[in-house]
Amino acid sequence: MAKSSKSSSGLRTKRSTSRVGRVKSARHFRRYKDAIEYLCQRTDYERQQYLGYNVKTFNLSRMKKLLSLLGNPHDKIDTVHIGGTKGKGSTAAMLAKMLESNGYKVGLYTSPHLVNLHERIMVDSAMITDSHMLGLMNRVYAPVEKVAKTEHPTFFEIMTALAFMYFADVKTDIAIIETGLGGRLDSTNVIKPIVVGITSLSIDHQQQLGNTIDSIAKEKAGIFKRGVPAVTVQQEPEAMRVLGSAAGAVKASLCVTGRDIDFSYRFETSRECGPHNRVCLTTPTSKFEHLRVPLHGKHQAINCGLALALLDKLKLAGFQIDNDKAIAGLDKVSLAGRMEMICDDPRIMIDAAHNAASIKALIHAIGQNIPYDSMVVIFGCNSDKDVKGMLEQLRYGADKAIFTRSNSPKAMPPSELADMYSQISGKMCQTASSLGEALRLAASAVDKEDLICITGSFYLIGQAKVRFGSQQVVLSA
Repeated sequence: MAKSSKSSSGLRTKRSTSRVGRVKSARHFRRYKDAIEYLCQRTDYERQQYLGYNVKTFNLSRMKKLLSLLGNPHDKIDTVHIGGTKGKGSTAAMLAKMLESNGYKVGLYTSPHLVNLHERIMVDSAMITDSHMLGLMNRVYAPVEKVAKTEHPTFFEIMTALAFMYFADVKTDIAIIETGLGGRLDSTNVIKPIVVGITSLSIDHQQQLGNTIDSIAKEKAGIFKRGVPAVTVQQEPEAMRVLGSAAGAVKASLCVTGRDIDFSYRFETSRECGPHNRVCLTTPTSKFEHLRVPLHGKHQAINCGLALALLDKLKLAGFQIDNDKAIAGLDKVSLAGRMEMICDDPRIMIDAAHNAASIKALIHAIGQNIPYDSMVVIFGCNSDKDVKGMLEQLRYGADKAIFTRSNSPKAMPPSELADMYSQISGKMCQTASSLGEALRLAASAVDKEDLICITGSFYLIGQAKVRFGSQQVVLSA
């Protein structure tokens, strides 16, 4: 981990280190398009339908070899590592904004993206540029090819390496790193963070992580590091036992919001803010009272509490945090794909809920925050998800369900989703071969006071964002 010192302004800053940017390599790619094409040709586990979760497919030694050839950029940056099932991106975004508003240069690495690949790598809320990406790809090409002589670096491994390189190049004060799949074998699990955060755990990716909450918790807890403090939210008892045991095994302190950290939240409606949640969090070093959560839903209040607790741990580590500035930063948080209204006529909302717990939270949050007469849900998901669990929750909120598929190779056929839903709910539903067809069906079934909600898959809502990006509504296949 890079050493740190205080500048005359009081901010925590890096001491001079050798920059990864000084590593020279031949210019292999002359065009950005060629570099991205090369990257996207690498094995992409996010898009593979059948995927074994083992040390052959998820190999940290391969990642370490690649990083070593690049000068170990991950060792030159300070980091926060965030894992969990749901809420990782929201928690990371809220923490990033609070740090940015305190004057820190903040890196943010998340996945997957909705529309633009560059969404995954950001500094101070700005995506990495095409020129930076091209330069990094030229530097990473030779190391990738060298490692590939014996084993093949994956798309996610290369993306993670690019993020570490970029954050080291621009000398971020802190980089917030979200895990991809699992945690123990995830490509990001090479860092030694200042603090670790674990968001809410639930059933997801059963084919890779197991069918029980304790098996999933074991994989997520794999990002705990010896002596590194960890913070989590209240979990199911089985998950909490696993997390506690894993933390104890590496002598890492584990604090839980609402148990070890004084934390509470409440829902309210005001003329100024409309329906929203407020949170309170108190520690010996921080006191946040009645903060408005910038994102809708009880689940986002819990994520906000975790972000505040992580901020407090960074304060204990030497970061100079002004609470008022942090609150101002929190107020500016907005997150694409989380209860995002992408069209006003008809009203169309997208949300990235992609497991049963997230669908349940979404249905509840819509009921609390969005007035509507009837809701039509356009749903599509990948086959490696807890499909039955998602459909069981969907029936409680959908007045009408239309099943379609995204452009993911793992997308479940709409007919299979419809059959399962009818068996579970006893309700009639429709299918559509494309998002365009689904939107046309939905538009013919809604009035002005109704709501269309598109959910179930990052891929599906990403397609919706592209479709409505110009705000020109096209409800045709």
